[in-house]
Amino acid sequence: MRVVIVGAGQAGAALAAKLRSLGHDGQITMIGAEPAPPYQRPPLSKAYLLGDMPEERLWLRPAEFWAQNGVELRLGQPVTAIDRAAQTVTVGEEVIPYDQLALTTGSAPRRLPAAIGGDLPGVYTVRTLADVDAMRAEFRDGARAVVIGGGYIGLEAAAVARKFGVEVTLVEAAPRILARVAAPETSTFIAGLHRRHGVTVLEGAALDRITGTDRATGVRLADGQEIAADFIITGIGITPGSDLAAAAGLVLDNGIAVDDRGRTSDPAIWSAGDCASFPYRGGRIRLESVGNAIDQAEAVAANMLGADKPYTAKPWFWSDQYDLKLQIAGLNTGYDRVVTRPGPPPSFWYYRGAELLAIDAMGDARAYMVGKRLIEAGKSPDPDLVAGAPDLKALL
Repeated sequence: MRVVIVGAGQAGAALAAKLRSLGHDGQITMIGAEPAPPYQRPPLSKAYLLGDMPEERLWLRPAEFWAQNGVELRLGQPVTAIDRAAQTVTVGEEVIPYDQLALTTGSAPRRLPAAIGGDLPGVYTVRTLADVDAMRAEFRDGARAVVIGGGYIGLEAAAVARKFGVEVTLVEAAPRILARVAAPETSTFIAGLHRRHGVTVLEGAALDRITGTDRATGVRLADGQEIAADFIITGIGITPGSDLAAAAGLVLDNGIAVDDRGRTSDPAIWSAGDCASFPYRGGRIRLESVGNAIDQAEAVAANMLGADKPYTAKPWFWSDQYDLKLQIAGLNTGYDRVVTRPGPPPSFWYYRGAELLAIDAMGDARAYMVGKRLIEAGKSPDPDLVAGAPDLKALL
């Protein structure tokens, strides 16, 4: 069986390695648009940008691993087309056949429109090794930066910039940072953390445009306020990498739609990671996390080889900002109550009725681990116990 994997990121690497560990001895070709071998993305905007991690330590596997395990890496060569009838993919002038195809095409950052200055030099996104290499020289003591977007990417970039001594203004159009993904309690805690580190956090501040002609010189807000800057970082979300799948006529639904085995609408094509939406608790979700990329890709690898087992997601996430490790377990969608376990450090527990859905732990690893175990076991402790029990283990 010839397996072709399109996308050489976290999910693609996990899928290829799992195929080999499960005993698949057929041809595996992994094709990546970037020239670098499969690497970790989370450290890009933190340890790598700070200079604490060399490029080689980003790599998910040593360079020789892929050759030793018979995985052909085709890097810096994007796939331009899928021919489902012929079961081939096109790379440049070459046509590569497959028996089973896996799309692990990840996601791409949303960009500001060129009409409002989004394509000016000095405007950066934080997604790839090349992105971070391009902006590194901007991070110098006394430089001025505007970060557009109060999600985790923007907040992490702001934290690193402050460590370099950069003057940072963070602009969020919504009434509060993290409004899409977290409760007001978490937003307030994180905003306070950044303000204590010298970041000017502007919430409910819509962007009008990036200023400048030959290069970005700052931003103008919808209320007319202008903020000067030496460079701009945009963190306004990501979009699933589903263009190739769409062109091939695969079914999309907030990404590449797969069933609970990871199979797309074409029985010979599978998908995993940021680009894939899958069944979850009676609906469909798409998870943008390292944990899901690995777990789903490994489940797909097993199903490619005939395991025929459903993938059950166990959502978890983290974000490093300054000396804080924010850890999240579960999904808070549909919560109607937040229970605060006082700190320091605090944690915020999301409930829907009597059901525990998720936890945001503000540097409290113990609370995170207990909450994660409870959620995965389907157990929901009494909210009053969560708020007041002196021993978290008692909740188990």
